[in-house]
Amino acid sequence: MGDLNVTLASSDEQLKTFMRNLLDDIEALDYMISHDLFEEDITRIGAEQELCLIDRQYRPAPYNLEVLERSDAGYCTTELAKFNFEINLDPMVFKGSALSDMEQQILNRLADVEKAAATFDSDIILAGILPTIRKFDVELDNLTPLERYKALVSAIQRLRGGVFELRLSGIDELSFKTDSPLLEAANTGFQVHLQVHPSEFVKYYNIAQAVTAPVLAVSTNSPMLFGKRLWKETRIALFQQSVDTRKTSEHLRERSPRVTFGNDWLHDSILEIYKEDVSRFRVLLSSKEREDVFAKLERGETPKLSALQIHNGTVYRWNRACYGVSKNVPHLRIENRVLGSGPTVADEMASAAFWLGMIKGMANHYDDIARVMDFDHAKNNFFAAARHGLDTHFRWINGERYSASELIREELLPLARAGLRSMEIDEKDIDRYLGIIEARNSSRQTGADWQLDSYSELIRIGTRDEVITAISASMLKNQKKNIPVHLWEPASLSDVEDWKPYALLVEEFMSTDLYTVQPSDILEFVAEMMDWRKIRYMPVEDDDNNLIGLITSRIVLRQMIKRKGESLISVGEVMIDEPITISPEATIVDAMNIMEKENIGCLPVVKNHKLIGIITEQNFLHITRRLITRLSKG
Repeated sequence: MGDLNVTLASSDEQLKTFMRNLLDDIEALDYMISHDLFEEDITRIGAEQELCLIDRQYRPAPYNLEVLERSDAGYCTTELAKFNFEINLDPMVFKGSALSDMEQQILNRLADVEKAAATFDSDIILAGILPTIRKFDVELDNLTPLERYKALVSAIQRLRGGVFELRLSGIDELSFKTDSPLLEAANTGFQVHLQVHPSEFVKYYNIAQAVTAPVLAVSTNSPMLFGKRLWKETRIALFQQSVDTRKTSEHLRERSPRVTFGNDWLHDSILEIYKEDVSRFRVLLSSKEREDVFAKLERGETPKLSALQIHNGTVYRWNRACYGVSKNVPHLRIENRVLGSGPTVADEMASAAFWLGMIKGMANHYDDIARVMDFDHAKNNFFAAARHGLDTHFRWINGERYSASELIREELLPLARAGLRSMEIDEKDIDRYLGIIEARNSSRQTGADWQLDSYSELIRIGTRDEVITAISASMLKNQKKNIPVHLWEPASLSDVEDWKPYALLVEEFMSTDLYTVQPSDILEFVAEMMDWRKIRYMPVEDDDNNLIGLITSRIVLRQMIKRKGESLISVGEVMIDEPITISPEATIVDAMNIMEKENIGCLPVVKNHKLIGIITEQNFLHITRRLITRLSKG
C-alpha cells in the first residue's frame, strides 16, 4: 500500500465512487498500453528491504515510528506492526555493477537505521520470520497506529469475521485461533522488482512464475513460527492464511485467496491480471484522493492510477504486476514477493541475481513458456518448494522430473549466468552471486536448513526459549559480518551473552507435549503409561478437551495397593476432581508460590478451560540447572 492516502470504504456512495475510479484506471491503462506511452529501451531493477526491530534479548521491539523519526530517512516507511519497517532502494539500470551497487546501498541504509535503533536500545535483524516472535507480539496492540493500517485490518475483519485460524504442519504442528490478522506482520521479505515493457510483459511474467519455485527452494529462510518447526518457507502459508478473507463453507464453491500464485498463465496483457483481481476480490479500501485520469492524459500528463494501485496493494500475488511513474513516464514491473528477509544481504542479492538471471536466460530461449510447461506443474512446484526447500522434486520443461539440487546445478545456474551476461552485468558480480547460490545448493545449507539443524542440536541441552534466542543471536552476528549462510557454523547457546527469559512466564517453560487420559480409562492403563513415558502426572480431559481432573503416580500406587484383586478401577473414581491450575500468562514465581503453598508437584496450564500445557518440578529443575551453569561460567 505504500504511502497512499487510504481509508476504509465506509459508505455505499464512497464505494461506488471508488469502483468508478478503479474502472477508469483500467481503461486509462489500456489506453496507455495501446498508444505505447511506456518507457522503452531501458531495464531497471529495484528492491524493498523489510526488517524487524529487536530488543537486547532478540525479541520484537515495537518502536518503528520512533526509530524512523530519529533516522529521518526518506527511504524508510512503516509496515503493519510496530516492530517492522521497510527500506526502499533506488531503481538502478540493470547492467554493469547494478547488483553490487544495490548490495552496498542496502548495507549503507541498514547501517544508518541501525544507529537510530541503538538510541532506543534496539537493533535490526533480517529474518523471514523472527524465531523469537510470540503470539502476543501479533496482537492488535502492536498495530502501527496509522489510518491505512487500521483501515486494512478493519476491512479484513469485516469480510472474514472475528476469528482467524492458523493450521500448519511440518516436523511439528501448529493450530490455534486469534482475533487479529496481524499475524501477517510475523513475515518480513526482500521484494525484487524487474522493469518490463508492456509488449513483453506476458512473456516475462510467465517465465517469472515458472522460475519462482527453484529460486525459493534454494532461498528458504523461515522454517519456524512460535517455536514450531513447520514449512521450510513458512511465510508462504502464514501470509495466505493470515489475510485470507474467505469463510469456510460446506459447499464446494471455488474461491481464490487474496494471497495467490495465480490460476493460469497470462495470455494477452497485464490487463488480464488487473481485471481478474477486480472481478474476484472485493474492494477493501478507498481513497480520499480524486484523480481525473482522462483529463491528465489529454494534457499529456501521466496519471498515477491511484485507485488501481490501492486495490492492487490488497491482492497479494507472489509475482505481482506493478505500475509506476517516474519523471512523468509510466513503466511496468514484476515484483517477486517470495524471498524472505535475510539470512544476509549477500544471500538476498545472490537470490535476486539468480531470479533475474533465470528470467533473462529463459527469455532468450523460450518465446512462450506456456507451450512447454504446464501451469499446474509451475504452481505445484512453488508450494512444494515452500514446504520442502532443496528436498523438492520438480516437474520442469516438457514434464521432465528433477530434484531441486540437480535442476539448479545442471540447468538453471548456467541459464542464469547466460541471462546476466546478456544484460552486461560485471563478470565478477556474476561469479560472486551465482557462486553463493552454487555453494548453498551443493552444501544444502539454506537459512531454513541452518535454523532447523541448529534447533535440533540445541534443544537437547536448552529450553525452547533459550534455543530460539540463541538462533536469533547467531543470525544477527553473521548478518553483521555479511557472511553467506552456507558458511555459517551451527548456532550455540554461548551466542547469547546474557540470556533472560521474557518475564519468566509459565508458557515459556511449560511442557506442551502432553499425555492425557479420560475418566473412563482404567487405572492399570494409567500405570502402564506412566511407566512407559517416565511421567508422574497425567491430566484428565473430557471429549471436548476440557480439563476435568488430574491423576498422580501417588494416587495410582495407593489405589493399586489398596484395591488389589478388586474389579477394574476407572480414572474418574479416584482422580483429583478440581485440580489447581495456572494460566500461561502467569509467572514462574507465581507457579512456584502456588506449588509450595499447596504442597503439590505440578500445575496444569489452562486457558479458556482448555489444557495447553503442564509445569512440574522437573521444569524447575531444568531451569535451575541452566541458571547455575550460566552463573558458573560467569
